Amino acid sequence: MKIIINFLIGCITLTAWGQYAPAPQQSKSILILNATVHLGNGNVIPNAAVGFKKGKIELVADASTIRLSKEAYDTTILAEGQHLYPGFIAPAINLGLIEMEAVRATSDFYEVGEFNPHIRSLIAFNTDSEILPTVRSNGVLFTQVTPSGGVISGTSSVVHLDAWNWEDAMVLKDDGVHLHWPDLYRRSAAGFDRNKNYDEEKNQITQFFENAAVYCSQSQHNEVDLRMEAMCPVLLGRSNLYVHAENERQLLEVVAFKQKMKIKKVVIIGGYDAPWVATSLKEENISVMIPRVHSLPHYSADAVDGPFTLAKQLHDAGVLFCFQNAGDMEAMNSRNLPFLAGTAVAYGLPYEEAVKGLTLNAAKILGMDQQYGSIEVGKSATFFLSTGDALDMKTNQLTHIFIDGRNVTIRNKQYDLYMKYKRKYAQDKK
Repeated sequence: MKIIINFLIGCITLTAWGQYAPAPQQSKSILILNATVHLGNGNVIPNAAVGFKKGKIELVADASTIRLSKEAYDTTILAEGQHLYPGFIAPAINLGLIEMEAVRATSDFYEVGEFNPHIRSLIAFNTDSEILPTVRSNGVLFTQVTPSGGVISGTSSVVHLDAWNWEDAMVLKDDGVHLHWPDLYRRSAAGFDRNKNYDEEKNQITQFFENAAVYCSQSQHNEVDLRMEAMCPVLLGRSNLYVHAENERQLLEVVAFKQKMKIKKVVIIGGYDAPWVATSLKEENISVMIPRVHSLPHYSADAVDGPFTLAKQLHDAGVLFCFQNAGDMEAMNSRNLPFLAGTAVAYGLPYEEAVKGLTLNAAKILGMDQQYGSIEVGKSATFFLSTGDALDMKTNQLTHIFIDGRNVTIRNKQYDLYMKYKRKYAQDKK
């Protein structure tokens, strides 16, 4: 019995390593002075004053043009030389649904079956994940918890990254359904072969949506169908349909599918060929979560730096886009999301447009821009301070994080290990 108790205590200790209690509600008003504020809407205030109370921003101004009494705010943070950004948003990934890819028991993002719109990723979100603080410490304060697998993999939700449980973390519940458009080609022993079942798979999707449309048009049902119920917000225009698609033909067929099914809100996740069909996407008001910038081109004829220029091409074409980092090891790699935007800047995208691609653009696409995504009076006080450029991995160094006005720790397990061994080797030098 004693052995079992000691084992359980050890397990609890290991589990608790690297976890930090969520910050308490904001009780004192705070004023941040003299930082360069990137508003998230494309504008910058070089020497700004940002004040917030009870989790809401109440002041955004040029610090040189205002006069405040000493009693106006309880706490003042002098941030000269620092940069203030809205919290970055990481969409379309399984952050919080997986801990270690090599351990199946820590993965909860894939459901068995082909058509599962009723599967809700929100309730599986793990607020105790040790990955979250490492992502947060680079300025990523939100994620869209996204399921995978099948043709329709489920319904995603948006959460922030400092909470006791998924109910506390929830920012936007059930924001949309995820549809994986059929691939034109399938991997085979010889390389890639044309998908012979492509048309059939498309017809199955169309039939499912048509059945759902009939179901959702009825005011009463003899029997509740959870799959059909989950489709109603999409078909009635209340939530997004996220379509995972890459090449030109797929994208054009998604446009035609949107028109045929009269779906109001469609978002492309991926869209490698989106610049080729930008006019059609813009006309149909379809936004794009562009594929991982740090990746190789899809086609042998493309320039090796082709993925780096995709953001600029969509910006020039007037297509609403944001950054995302889906792919291998996407949960832990989401901490590098800001640096994908930095690479896009190096390849022609204006800097503040890159910030928008991490903040306000993403918030608009997800449907949370009324409260988040930019530094504006009346919005949530969710932002961070960095001593350097937050899009540059060499200079980004956070000093403060605020989520809904709560002062969140910048520590994480990696930081604690760094400090531990820094002290060790400092002692060894003596």
